[in-house]
Amino acid sequence: MQRLDDEMTNKAKTFAEGREIIAFRIGDQEFCVDIMSVREIRGWTPATAMPHAPHYVLGVINLRGAVLPIVDLSLRLGMKAAEPTMRHVIIVAQVGAKTAGLLVDAVSDILTVTDANLQPTPDIASDLEKNYARGILAIEGRMICMIELEALFPQIESEAA
Repeated sequence: MQRLDDEMTNKAKTFAEGREIIAFRIGDQEFCVDIMSVREIRGWTPATAMPHAPHYVLGVINLRGAVLPIVDLSLRLGMKAAEPTMRHVIIVAQVGAKTAGLLVDAVSDILTVTDANLQPTPDIASDLEKNYARGILAIEGRMICMIELEALFPQIESEAA
């Protein structure tokens, strides 16, 4: 747990100086993650279902010889399930010491932001949102929810510890 706290402190320091994020759409909402967590972006590939997997895990794919779990990020965020098409993309992200594929509708932007752009998560947000949302970026007339992957997938982080 201390390691995660140290990582969050280091992220906060570098975020104040400016940080690149990758923005993506799920439905009509925009979200983003720190670009340093992103390993690659690839087109949709059907996943092989895994028995007893959490409801938001679509299955696994073969990524250059490695087994990569694919997470329906829409379901994980409490929204309706995605119906993947060839237009959907998979963001291959590093979560702690593990790698996971995040199914999203589309990647929209790479932006450089600072703390001045980040607004706190509203008090009316659900407990789930407060746990995974680092804040809201209000930039270029858009409202983008910044996701903290380590908070969204704590079981992956705890398995890595």
